[in-house]
Amino acid sequence: MAGSGEESKKLQLYSYWRNSCAFRVRIALNLKGLEYEYKAVNSLKGEQRDPEYLKLNPLGYVPTLVDGDAVIADSFAIIMYLEEKYPQRALLPQDLQRRAINFQAANIVAANIQPLQNLAVLKYIQEKVGPNETTPWVQTHIRKGFEALEKLLKDYAGKYATGDEVYVADLFLAPQIHGAIKRFEIDMNQFPTLLRVYEAYQELPAFQDAMPEKQPDATG
Repeated sequence: MAGSGEESKKLQLYSYWRNSCAFRVRIALNLKGLEYEYKAVNSLKGEQRDPEYLKLNPLGYVPTLVDGDAVIADSFAIIMYLEEKYPQRALLPQDLQRRAINFQAANIVAANIQPLQNLAVLKYIQEKVGPNETTPWVQTHIRKGFEALEKLLKDYAGKYATGDEVYVADLFLAPQIHGAIKRFEIDMNQFPTLLRVYEAYQELPAFQDAMPEKQPDATG
């Protein structure tokens, strides 16, 4: 156990076990071998709207990373911060074209799939449209995004999304595919490239240790 001085310097990650954005950051921290303190924020109970948490993250989302005086919200910003400050185990390729493909793949997930399945959106659809409409809504947008990712990655994928090393695209794909399978019953056989790389992630401790069900606040 680290001493109190070391403990105060440890990274703190405000996370919720099922949140796919926090899942991405946990993978990044694991790949870089960075120890961190897990600070649970229960989104179902509305803890993300607590006034003290809103001081750290004005949008009231998870994740948030605290690194000394630095407070960073948004998973993409956190991962880029970690990449710059802790350069061990690079998360971006040197090749500019492959780097751009990583950003593009990550943003398909971050901008065009995940926001359309978050709790606030699903609650709104449930209330305004109907309780049986949330799953079809999510499935439609996941499939649309996955179709785009299949086309984007088919000429770049190796063992992983953009080659034979794990990069940023993989950090965004793994949680999204996991949720698509476990929560939204997407048949991944329609997306063979994505399915193949997802199966490769199962062999990586950095990914497996970041899995939702392995987090300290995980429930059934």
